Amino acid sequence: MRKLYVIVFFIFLMSLSSLRSQWLWDFGGGIGASNYLGDIGGKEKTRRDFVYDMKLAKTRFNVGAFARYKWMPNVSLKIALDYIRLEGDDKLTANPARRYRNLNFRDNLYTLSLTGEWFFYEDPDLGNTYRYRNSFRAYLFGGASVFYYNPKGNYKGQWISLRPLQTEGVAYSPVSLAIPTGLGFYFTFSKKHRIGFEATYWKTFTDYLDDISGNYPSTPPKDNVARAMSLRTPELGQKAYIDDPGVYLSHNWGNKRGDKTRKDAFLTMSLTYSYVIRGKSSFYRSKFSWFGKKSKRRVRKIRAKF
Repeated sequence: MRKLYVIVFFIFLMSLSSLRSQWLWDFGGGIGASNYLGDIGGKEKTRRDFVYDMKLAKTRFNVGAFARYKWMPNVSLKIALDYIRLEGDDKLTANPARRYRNLNFRDNLYTLSLTGEWFFYEDPDLGNTYRYRNSFRAYLFGGASVFYYNPKGNYKGQWISLRPLQTEGVAYSPVSLAIPTGLGFYFTFSKKHRIGFEATYWKTFTDYLDDISGNYPSTPPKDNVARAMSLRTPELGQKAYIDDPGVYLSHNWGNKRGDKTRKDAFLTMSLTYSYVIRGKSSFYRSKFSWFGKKSKRRVRKIRAKF
């Protein structure tokens, strides 16, 4: 799946390089921070939506590449490929039920997205130089994304893939959809270089980014690793039971493990750079300048001599 995304994106970029009207395109990439919003996190309360469950201590990273096309004067379309790292750990929460659940995860997402950008503010001539070489644009965006994910749990110092273990007795797909929305802006320098920033909220259609959704299996899994990764409260030891036996015993086979009424989400914030192609590229001129043109024979001019 990872190789497929890379191949598709590479073919797309190569095909664009042979287009003539390339002044409408810019190509670039970004790097930034990511944070997961789901069943793990929060403070003293149970799960809440949006940023209320975000744990800054588990902020991780994202990197990506994109191609953007200026479709209309105030609308652009962008296709992007991103690699996003997400993490969470019940040890960081102040909520007793979550802390005694004692689950953790790490997930690497590979996303392929198509979004539309609507520019609500523009300054086409920064500094009022009347040369229109530097500009500023701010925009809102939204679209659709398909992504591959594979949550892992840390067990005895090793990261173990959780999806094959079916820790809740449920089989789920490693591929899902998301709706990325957000806002961004960029500065354009010398008409060709763009430096910008984007903040994106990704609402997914899965509740298993963290491998947590519903209840513990009614009966313990037969596989020793699956059983250990499903119910991890016993790892806390006898002291945890003595401190709060009610919460400790609430984590048992068949009982509630997560909140299946809400899907998972995550946030990303990225610094971006892109290069604007204003005319036919050198690649086009050197490789495809002969395409679609009739050859012109040079006619030697002969000057009459008298």
